[in-house]
Amino acid sequence: MSGLVRQSFESPEETRPFEQDKGRVDVVNLERGPVGRAVFEPGWRWSEHVKPIAQTDSCQSAHIGYCISGRMVVAMDDGEQQEYGPGDFMIVPPGHDAWTVGDEPCVMLDWQGFADYAKRP
Repeated sequence: MSGLVRQSFESPEETRPFEQDKGRVDVVNLERGPVGRAVFEPGWRWSEHVKPIAQTDSCQSAHIGYCISGRMVVAMDDGEQQEYGPGDFMIVPPGHDAWTVGDEPCVMLDWQGFADYAKRP
C-alpha cells in the first residue's frame, strides 16, 4: 500500500462562504485532519463576516498557518496585535479578531484551525 496522498484545493471537499461574499474557506480532509485555504477579500473582518456564523464574541479557533498573498492583522482579545503578509508563518491562539489590510485578497493556508471554522449548522 502506498503512502502517497494527493488532494487539491482546486476541487475541495467543502467550501464555506463568509457573510456578504467577503471570501471563503476551501477544505480538504487528510487522515491527520482538515487543511484549509482561505481567501479573505478586501474589507473582510472576522467580527463582521464570520462572527454571525460562529456565534462567539471572538474567534475561538487556534490557527497554524502560512500567508500566501495579501495582508492580515490579527488582534488578540488582550490587545496584542500582529500583521502577517506573504511568506509569514503564523501561530494564533483562540480569542482574536482579524481583518484584511489593503486592496488585495489575503490568501492563507491553515492546517489547525479550519475544522469547524465558518461551518454553518
